[in-house]
Amino acid sequence: MEVVNIHEAKTHLSRLLEGVQRGESVIIAKAGKPIARLVGVAAERPARERRLGFLKGQYTIPEDFDRMAESEIAALFGLDHENPA
Repeated sequence: MEVVNIHEAKTHLSRLLEGVQRGESVIIAKAGKPIARLVGVAAERPARERRLGFLKGQYTIPEDFDRMAESEIAALFGLDHENPA
């Protein structure tokens, strides 16, 4: 693991990043004390692939889905769902 000071890191950033791409890591130090580590970032993969339609045919949505519990909801707001204002 290479240790470089801040000035050297700024001056040779491109070279350091090329090393990081090859799997190396670099410690950046200030006054000889390590303050940061330059490491590569692995390509992030989604936790799981999302598939559309994988539950098709396994359930049905009721025809009145958008009106389910309509009277209970209206009552919570003090409304008459039969005769809206």
